[in-house]
Amino acid sequence: MLKAVVYGIELFPVGKIHYHSSDEELHRDDLVLVMTEFGPDVGRVLFGPREMTLEQIGGEVKPIIKKLDEEDLKQHNQNLEDAKAAFEICKEKIAEHGLPIKLLHSRYIFDRSRLLFYFSAEGRVDFRALVKDLARIFKTRIELRQVGARDEVKFIGGLGICGQETCCTRHLRNFTSVTLKHAKKQQMLINPVKISGQCRKLLCCLAYEHDFYEEELEGIPDEGSMIRYEEELCKVITVNVFLKEVTLLTQSGQMLKLPFSYFRKKAESVNEV
Repeated sequence: MLKAVVYGIELFPVGKIHYHSSDEELHRDDLVLVMTEFGPDVGRVLFGPREMTLEQIGGEVKPIIKKLDEEDLKQHNQNLEDAKAAFEICKEKIAEHGLPIKLLHSRYIFDRSRLLFYFSAEGRVDFRALVKDLARIFKTRIELRQVGARDEVKFIGGLGICGQETCCTRHLRNFTSVTLKHAKKQQMLINPVKISGQCRKLLCCLAYEHDFYEEELEGIPDEGSMIRYEEELCKVITVNVFLKEVTLLTQSGQMLKLPFSYFRKKAESVNEV
């Protein structure tokens, strides 16, 4: 299996990790120049050097151009300051054009060959006139990038319903698919307000314990289902994953509590047959 020694680089805080090689010894938090789809940009070293398979890396390994020296740092800091000013000007122009856009972030590529603006919107927006205005003001190539609802919260941050900083701004680099099946498997009330985050999407944290519930509830009947126990048809009233107990209501009105082990042994005996 092919392997490579790489450094993990982030371009945005808690953003996607990009893997690059380097002949120069680097350390965590070093600022480096790497080639991106837009051109040379500044990233921060997260870890390395680390040996990884190409399958883990997920693509071609590009070399780090260089570690930022004193002059590069001055240029980078100037770019950051100018991008902040550009952000405010862009907001004014968005208002002038009456566009339904929420501006989230601005960023100069290191060599200032492009100025990137990230925004969110409910649907598709015709921003061609805005781009022309901005190109005339900043004298460089303008890129407007629309992001989804989850990425919007990653840019602006905030507090989750748990009272802590949102996961996407604190540690969650990649979003996984979260569906109502996750909430149902964890026996949560399907209340959109309580199981949705600031992004109005289902809470990312619903995926954290999903594997646990999948494993613990394997072979266990669902709440509301009908099963046969000792020749009598019963309805499953509750399934308590922590007590590992199922409560049944018999046709005669009797309440029974059965351990998860009862259903697992029954499933094993059926498989053996």
